[in-house]
Amino acid sequence: LTGEEAAFFRAADPWGFILFARNCVTPAQMTRLTADLRGAVGRDAPILIDQEGGRVARMRGPHWTEWPSMADFVAGAPDELTLAGRLRARGRRIAEELRAVGVDVNCVPLLDVPQPGSHGVIGNRALGTDPLRVALRARALAQGTIAGGALPVVKHLPGHGRATADSHEALPVVTAPLEALRETDFAPFVALADLPLGMTAHVVYSALDDRPATLSPVIIRLIRDEIGFDGLLMTDDLSMNALTGPLAGRVRGALGAGVDVILHCNGDLAAREEVRDACALLDGRALARARRAEAARPPAPLLLAAEGGARAG
Repeated sequence: LTGEEAAFFRAADPWGFILFARNCVTPAQMTRLTADLRGAVGRDAPILIDQEGGRVARMRGPHWTEWPSMADFVAGAPDELTLAGRLRARGRRIAEELRAVGVDVNCVPLLDVPQPGSHGVIGNRALGTDPLRVALRARALAQGTIAGGALPVVKHLPGHGRATADSHEALPVVTAPLEALRETDFAPFVALADLPLGMTAHVVYSALDDRPATLSPVIIRLIRDEIGFDGLLMTDDLSMNALTGPLAGRVRGALGAGVDVILHCNGDLAAREEVRDACALLDGRALARARRAEAARPPAPLLLAAEGGARAG
């Protein structure tokens, strides 16, 4: 970290951090960075990454394992039992590589169920197109992730599979009726609702609300009550173009809708300051969920050395 960055994080005291490819150069550099981040806030803050494998992987070869897309990985298994074992092994190996450099949360599994005509932003990242199989495969991947020493994050609640636009670039609107959403999109999340961390989708579900899930009290209540997810719920990146208006307004909208934690992935200092100023201190049920997630972090596997008052953002 630069001195300016360390000072900002010390004052802002975010609940955790998320790393991107720009932060992942070598194992030694990443180990220093993760130690600096935790040192800036003076505690063992969670450090997240998106290391799905395939096209969404921040840590790349030659230093880290290059994995095939999830669609290719799934297609290569002769049966579901073999595939479950392979998914557990994949999740564990990725998590072991993360823990070796100080990262202890991986934003997997992706539970979105693609539908015909949907945008390719999910595409070959998906675990399948059948909700039951997606749920079973995701459970195996989550188990492997935990065995490797990292916490999983279910995404993107309550389902990004039908989206016909990339939410990084535009706001997707899903017009499917509620019963279809329940049968397909929501079902894998119901099956994994016991996991301690989840991420919202910047997607409008017109059968429920005209606001994207991240900003919708109606959909956040559905995630809590119908899907049954009572873990720490974070937004997808609030910098994405699916959302409009000032960052501060996006923060207030998400927190007002019932999301626990703001995920902001833009490295610009002024943008970080705007997000920080709009955030409240974690308290109440959000704080309880955060503490529960922290307590659930698994120890580093024995083959790796152990690494030696937060805001909702």
